[in-house]
Amino acid sequence: MAADLQAKYTKLAQEYSKLRAQNQVLKKAVVDEQAASASLKDELKQREQSLRKVEQEMDSLSFRNQQLAKRVELLQEELQVTEAKNKKGKSKGDSPSQPNLQTQSVFDEDLQKKIEENERLHIQFYEADELHRRQEAELRARLQQLEQEAEQHHAVVDGLTSKYMDTIEKLQSDKARLEIKAQTLEREAKECRIRTEECQQQLRKYQTELNSQLKQSSSVIQEKVPFNDTRFNDYNSLNVPPHNRRHQLKARDVAGQALGFAQDLVAALLNFHSYTEQRIHIYPLDSSIEHISPLNQKFSQYLHENAAYVRPLEEGLSQLHQSITEDTVTVLETAGKLQDFSKYFSTYTSFLQKILPYQLKSLEEECDAPLCTSALTSKNHELQSDMRKVTAVFEKLQSYISLLALPSVRQDAMPQSSSNAVFTQLAACLHSLHDATKELTKHYSQKASLEQELPTVTQKLRTTNECLLSSLGSLTNSTGKIATFFSNNLDFFASSAGYGPRGGAGTLNPLQAESMLSYKKQASAYMQAVRKSRPESVPYHEALTNRRVLTSSTESREGLTQQVQQSQEKIARLEQEKEHWLLEAQLGRVRLEKENQRIAELEAQLSAALGGNSPCLNPAPVQASPGSPGNQDSETEEKTANKEVTQSTSLVGMLTTTPSSEDVGDEESREQLIKTHYMTRVAELTTQLQMSDSKAVHFHAECRALAKRLAIAEKSRETIAEELKQANQNVTRLQDELTTTKRSYEDQLSMMSDHLCSVNETLSKQREEIDTLKLGNKGNSKKNKGR
Repeated sequence: MAADLQAKYTKLAQEYSKLRAQNQVLKKAVVDEQAASASLKDELKQREQSLRKVEQEMDSLSFRNQQLAKRVELLQEELQVTEAKNKKGKSKGDSPSQPNLQTQSVFDEDLQKKIEENERLHIQFYEADELHRRQEAELRARLQQLEQEAEQHHAVVDGLTSKYMDTIEKLQSDKARLEIKAQTLEREAKECRIRTEECQQQLRKYQTELNSQLKQSSSVIQEKVPFNDTRFNDYNSLNVPPHNRRHQLKARDVAGQALGFAQDLVAALLNFHSYTEQRIHIYPLDSSIEHISPLNQKFSQYLHENAAYVRPLEEGLSQLHQSITEDTVTVLETAGKLQDFSKYFSTYTSFLQKILPYQLKSLEEECDAPLCTSALTSKNHELQSDMRKVTAVFEKLQSYISLLALPSVRQDAMPQSSSNAVFTQLAACLHSLHDATKELTKHYSQKASLEQELPTVTQKLRTTNECLLSSLGSLTNSTGKIATFFSNNLDFFASSAGYGPRGGAGTLNPLQAESMLSYKKQASAYMQAVRKSRPESVPYHEALTNRRVLTSSTESREGLTQQVQQSQEKIARLEQEKEHWLLEAQLGRVRLEKENQRIAELEAQLSAALGGNSPCLNPAPVQASPGSPGNQDSETEEKTANKEVTQSTSLVGMLTTTPSSEDVGDEESREQLIKTHYMTRVAELTTQLQMSDSKAVHFHAECRALAKRLAIAEKSRETIAEELKQANQNVTRLQDELTTTKRSYEDQLSMMSDHLCSVNETLSKQREEIDTLKLGNKGNSKKNKGR
């Protein structure tokens, strides 16, 4: 056991190493994805930096644009003033206006260029601003989502850590407990091996002794038995057949279980036919509103009569169960009630064949309904095939049951080998019935789910479908139970009951069974009469003495009173002892039956285990064991009446011998007791070993499942840790980007302030130039006036 556990743990370690290698591959893939994500993030960062540079340029250009606009306004005002002055000085001459016109055309071209450049810059600035805002919103949403995922991963990691720590502790404790249990099981296995060797030695000893007894008995039979009537059927038919009481009790128990399953099957069939009839009146046409089709009316009429065909199945099986009692002989030749059950089953099969065409046509009418979809049509076709299968399986069952009921009409109708084949085919047919009902239930449930989606479905139809599905479910369960029950008891059905003429020649005649039962009753009555105890009597001399005392002395009253009291006490004590021994007898009978059954099982196991080593080993049937009550009664009858032929049963078979004056010796009883004790002990130890093996396998499976869960949890924990690490890196990166953004904005502000200073200086210079130009214009105008 320890070696098995070590091998299993080694296998678990190998699987764990495989999972770790797969985990390394997954880690590499995650690292590659992280590198790709980092490269994309760097590209995004570069794009943002270029966007910020463009924004800075846009700010500077807008600032310059404002300055230029102001400058243009000033120049336009000056131009207006100049134009007004030029209008006044037109009379003086055209020569001074030409430079002004050239200057004005230059300014107009410059102004047009600045306006176009300003418009283009405004468009670029607006697009860059929109792109920046959208990217900033996406990054903020992604940051918030990553923070939420990080919190969730933290919570999951904490929960998984606590959970798998508890799981590891539990696995360690289970491992320690299993190791201790494995050690104890190893010790017990060693003890069992030692005891098995001892039992085998004793078995060899008993085999040698029994072989010697068999040789001695064979020589006695050959020398002393002049006539063997079992060789001739005519003579053997006069012998009383043996009676197997244990087989009879088993047959009654099996018949009772079959009756319970048949009652469930009958109830399920009644519900199925009744709810099918109810559904016909509801769908596809509601009989309360419209008239249903003549086909469905006829189908409903036939379904209404289903109880007359289904109820007799339960009654026939109940009559068969009542005919099987402890004092009867039940085989296929004597089971007359099985013929009645076969007739009832044949009637029900004919009923199924009669309603099958109507059922198929009814499903076709449902397919022709206006609201029937293609899915419902396919399901109706599947249901048609299922109903054909169920009817075909019932026909097969009816043929097999008719074959089994045939020997009760004619004894030579079917041999034992053919009956075994019929029972085997019947078990396979029951499994086919279970499969067919399972398919019918599945397809009908799918059809009901599709009908619930129809817009015109009513509550009445839904309720009827639910009831029909429940009846189909109970039908599937009952057929599954019947198939399992029949398969489990197939060996009992196919095995020989042990009834028949002595020597195993021919079949059992019902008249022989009746004669055997009458002889059994006579033997029981005779044994009860023999065992009746005679009343206690008083010796003659004591009676004379008591009479003299009664007649001669008046003091005899006190003595009689004391005698009455003593007699009453003795009677009470005897009554108590009687009750005690009655209880002891009942317990002894129960123990005897259990021991006989256990001895039979152990003999079968030993014969199976040592069948190849001892060719002469032929275990006797259980019904002929010397410890059974029926054999004790027959042996007592044979010993007390006429000294007829007696039987001796042991491990080598059943032996018929002539009566002798010697009783069974102590050796045989001691052999039986020792064999029973050791076989019982071997069976108990085998059962304990099997239980321990099954528990060890169960615990190993649990440990394996927990180890797989632990590996999966560790893998998920590593994944979550990596994701958490990545989220922390993202948070750090975003903080760095925020700091960089702040610095860039500060730099831009400082640059803008420097630019503003330079612009102010430029403006002041331009104002000075304008002032000088104004002064020059004034001086020129004065000169012109002076001329």
